Order: sequence, then C-alpha cells, then structure tokens
Amino acid sequence: MTSPYHAGTVTFLFTDIEGSTKLLQELGDTYGTVVADHRRILRESFASAGGREVDTQGDAFFYSFPRARDAVAAAVDGQRALAAHDWPDGADVRVRMGLHTGEPAVGEEGYVGLDVVRASRICSAGHGGQILLSETTRALAGSDLPDGVSVRDLGEQHLKDVRSERIYQLDLADAPRSFPALKADKGSTADDLGDRLAARVEAMVERELDNAFGDGRPPTRLLAGLTAFGLATLFVFLAVLVGIGFLIKVAFF
Repeated sequence: MTSPYHAGTVTFLFTDIEGSTKLLQELGDTYGTVVADHRRILRESFASAGGREVDTQGDAFFYSFPRARDAVAAAVDGQRALAAHDWPDGADVRVRMGLHTGEPAVGEEGYVGLDVVRASRICSAGHGGQILLSETTRALAGSDLPDGVSVRDLGEQHLKDVRSERIYQLDLADAPRSFPALKADKGSTADDLGDRLAARVEAMVERELDNAFGDGRPPTRLLAGLTAFGLATLFVFLAVLVGIGFLIKVAFF
C-alpha cells in the first residue's frame, strides 16, 4: 500500500465546501450525492497530479504533493472540474482551497509540524471557488502555471492562531476572480481537520513523556553509574524533552 506521506519538501493542499450547512438544508437527502460527486471529482484531479490523500473529514480534504507546481495544477484542475459538473437540483457547490509548502517531519501519527496547521488556516481564510497560496508555495511554483492562470498578491494576512503570512490568489481566466476580503479569523472544516492532526501530535508527545517518566522519576537504568557530568547531561536532556512538548503545544494551540 502506498504511503500517504511524501518525504522532504512537501506541498499541502486543504479543501472544503463553503456553506455546507446551508447547502445541506437546501438539498436534504440530495446533499449526500453532492458530497460523493465532489469527493470523486477532487480525488481524480488530485491523484492524476501525483497527490496522496492524507485525511478527510466530512466535506474537507487533506492532500500532499511532492512538488508545488503539481499541487497548483491539481487545485486548478479540481476547480475547473467542479465548475463543469452538472450538480443535482442546480446546487451551487463552491470549494475553497489552500496550499502551503514546508519540510515536515513524519512521525507515527503522520506529518509533524506547524506547516499542516498553516495550510489549513490558509484554506479557511478563503471563499468558495478561491485558491490561495502561501508565499513559499508561490515562490516554488514560479512561472510554471497552468494555461489561463495568473497570480495575484493579496498582501500580508493575519491567519487564525498563526503568524502573519503573505497570501497569493490564483486567478483562473475561466472562473470568477473577485472575492470578498479573506476570513482570517474564522474557522472551517479544514481548520477542524488541521487541528485534529495537531492533536494527534500532542498526544504522541505526551505518550512518549509518560513512557519515559511515568512514575515521575527518570528510569533507574539511566542513573546507574552516572558521573557528575552524566547527571548534568541528563538534566539537559530532560529540559529539552519538556521544552519540545511545550513548544509544540504553543505552536499548534
């Protein structure tokens, strides 16, 4: 089975349907068909560009790509495929997308690092039909863009729980290019998905700490035969472990 985790530099792509609750109220049972069609369309578009599905929740997707330009091409292809689809009952299905590139570590719980949260926040700041890029993704994509696509600089934006980020919008010649101001302080299903992954990392760190120091004392085998230098080294090691756990909590929450 192919691992969903690309190593090295990775571009994350988060998506979710804007106004899904209202859409559910309008469509009733038909909404299930809409979500199923939306999933099929995006999975086909993303997989054809080399993307791997990391997670999904409700109407949100989390994908990873080994190259920024492939992730950009996948997002554009996905939006065009969604726009061309004949939705039941004339439904207006609008999906927002956010991309960010980083070098996350891969642990037992999957990707580890703030890059996952940053990508989900970028997605949540957007509107249905909009594709947003971080400055890193924009730089790596360069001028190698799909036909009929240009880039617009939206300037510095303050994302929820994350330091400010310069955001870029992909303008598709065959799609709306004017959107309201970014929703930097509001969440979405993509945020929920990113936060859930961050919670997994926090739980993993806490488990490791419990395994190492479950009774409140360092394991006795670490103390056996330690010199004064060894004890000092141990205390530094303990401080680093506690510090890492604290920093991850601060970074994600």
